[in-house]
Amino acid sequence: MSHPFSALSPDVVMSAVESVGIWPAGEPFALNSYENRVLMFRDDEGGRWVVKFYRPDRWSSEAIQEEHDFLGELQQASVPVSAPWRDAKGLSLHEYQQFRFAIFPQCLGQAPELDNPAHLFALGGVLGQLHEVAAKKAFQHRATLSLIGGVREAEACVAASAWLNKHQARAYHSVVERICRRFESIRIDKESMIRTHGDCHLGNILGRDEAFTLVDFDDCLMAPAIQDIWMLLPMENPQLWRAQLSEMVEGYEETRAFPHQQMSLIEPLRAYRLIRHAAWLVARWDDPAFPQAFPWLAESGYWDQHIRQLEQQLLQLDSPLWLA
Repeated sequence: MSHPFSALSPDVVMSAVESVGIWPAGEPFALNSYENRVLMFRDDEGGRWVVKFYRPDRWSSEAIQEEHDFLGELQQASVPVSAPWRDAKGLSLHEYQQFRFAIFPQCLGQAPELDNPAHLFALGGVLGQLHEVAAKKAFQHRATLSLIGGVREAEACVAASAWLNKHQARAYHSVVERICRRFESIRIDKESMIRTHGDCHLGNILGRDEAFTLVDFDDCLMAPAIQDIWMLLPMENPQLWRAQLSEMVEGYEETRAFPHQQMSLIEPLRAYRLIRHAAWLVARWDDPAFPQAFPWLAESGYWDQHIRQLEQQLLQLDSPLWLA
């Protein structure tokens, strides 16, 4: 059985873009994206665009529209984000054949340099602006982060696959079980949940000099604000971590108070991401792009390494290096 994205030929991409009244000047160029299909093109007037075709059956149209409306709200508040283009009717989510898609102005630039204090200050400023707007409303159709629920869902996905041998399956279940037991003592107040980018790593931040734009809100969700901060900090080096954090805090607090009280969530969020990422690869293996991009998943050694990584992360839950 062919994957739905196999029907997304260059001709279909061109026809989809043309169906909303934008005329590509040449064949679109595929960008590195696995969850969705993302392509760059120029229009007949020289404008640079990115078209995103959403993975079928992942998000509801209401959830995608809520992402777009959030981006529009942020853009209106002068938060530097890449918001989708809207047609004359104000529509940002479009359909062509079986595909839903959106078109964004191309955002050029490079990721911030985390050893540059000015970049860290500017980055903190952008995140503070983001969260100031994000805290004013709540998502109705997007996910809400649940540490135990998300890990249990991921564990079930891996357990239902044939990737692990019996020994690995026992070891994997054991370490995930112990991580979940640690999570049972963690309480995340409902009031601390805000709309977040959700996947705020360096690959989703682009800019020049000290002006940065947040891109790709595909994983936006309700979560503690620290969800958009922890992936940017080098936790393996406590001294460097403190120095870099102080610059980000200064920029962040130009707009709002930094969520210092959420720092204890960093290692649980890291454990959550490690487990969810491996399950995501397993769940997407029927997509031809994944075996090509992640061939090491099929090797037994990957799962031994993943289990060791989770064991090490379990130790971090009890004794975070960054608190040393």
